[in-house]
Order: sequence, then structure tokens, then C-alpha cells
Amino acid sequence: MTAFISHTTVDSLDAYAQSRWWQNVLDYVEDPEDPNLPGHVECMIFSRDGRHRLLFIEVPDAKQIKNRIHFDLRPTEDGRETELARLLELGATQVADRRKPDGGGWVVLADPEGNEFCILRSEAELRAAQ
Repeated sequence: MTAFISHTTVDSLDAYAQSRWWQNVLDYVEDPEDPNLPGHVECMIFSRDGRHRLLFIEVPDAKQIKNRIHFDLRPTEDGRETELARLLELGATQVADRRKPDGGGWVVLADPEGNEFCILRSEAELRAAQ
């Protein structure tokens, strides 16, 4: 017998705002039968193929310490630098720069509520570096 991850849940001060922000970052969609609305305390978004879901749940307390789990994002079209610029424009903040002179590494960012995540090189950048 095994289990599978149904969805990833993110505690949030504003579930709706967080779901909208991450929806823009990941190009996810919401359930048209159950749309996310301002004031909802639970907001779910789905990958376009429906294989991954993120649930944002409102909690009364703000993030206190470093995340114990985080997302590593890999750009699907442009390279890491273009995606980094897009994420910063969307409202992410840069927390740490772990890029290496050879092009490896990553950049640590935070979403509008301070949850850290990383932006990696794209698959094309990885192939070009081999």
C-alpha cells in the first residue's frame, strides 16, 4: 500500500492574494466550478494538466522562521535571469544569491508573505552547460 501527495498546502495571511500571486508565477488555474474569491479562507490552484495542486489556507500568524520546505522553480521557456526579472516584477524579493561563476547555482527569493523559494537554471541552460 502506498500514498500520494494530494496537494501542497501553504499557510497564508491572505489565501486569495497568495493564490493569485502563485497562479501568475506558475501559470496555474483555478477550478471554474469553485473559483477563488477575495475573503475565501481556502483557495486552491491547479497545474494546467491537473497533476499538481496548491492549497492556500488562511492562518492568523505570520511566517516566523525559515521554511522547512520550499519550491525550486525551473523556467520553462526563458533562462533563469529572465525568469528572475519576471518574478521580481511580480513582487518577489531576493533573499540570497547562490549563483556560481560557472552559471550553476540558484537565487533564493521570497513571495509577498515571505515564503522562500528558489529559481534554478532552465533545462536548456543545463544542456548548454554540458
